[in-house]
Amino acid sequence: MSQALQGFPIVISEERPRKWRYSYSAGPIRSKFLMTLRDQRKILGTKCPSCGRVYVPARSTCLECFENMHEWVEVKDEGFVETFTVVYKSSPNYSSETPIAFAVVRLEGADTGIVHKIGEVDFDSINVGMRVKAVFGDRLKGDITDIKYFKPV
Repeated sequence: MSQALQGFPIVISEERPRKWRYSYSAGPIRSKFLMTLRDQRKILGTKCPSCGRVYVPARSTCLECFENMHEWVEVKDEGFVETFTVVYKSSPNYSSETPIAFAVVRLEGADTGIVHKIGEVDFDSINVGMRVKAVFGDRLKGDITDIKYFKPV
């Protein structure tokens, strides 16, 4: 114990369950990305005016040259698996049944990958380089889960 705290009693309060109440603002860039997913079923990225990198999901600043990005480009809803994992044990962090596959998918026209679920697939057949296509959900709400999953092409 620190000398500054010596002589002070330790107070133990009754344990209470935590309630996580918060709101999150996606900001103008991410909001446009999400609203375009919802309203048009299109995937947009932002393009750096200096190096030309296209970021998906869209972001406001280039990670390479720190330029502000204002140019929007539409990318394909198809791409390839850069890396993946299959989860066999359930967790409170996601509500899906296990096993479930997650991958980093690089969409055609983008220079970065998007992390998402892989569906309609035999888990043993998933491989790096596998071609996949976005499958949109039925009820779109302006969230990354509007893309239900990516499936093999």
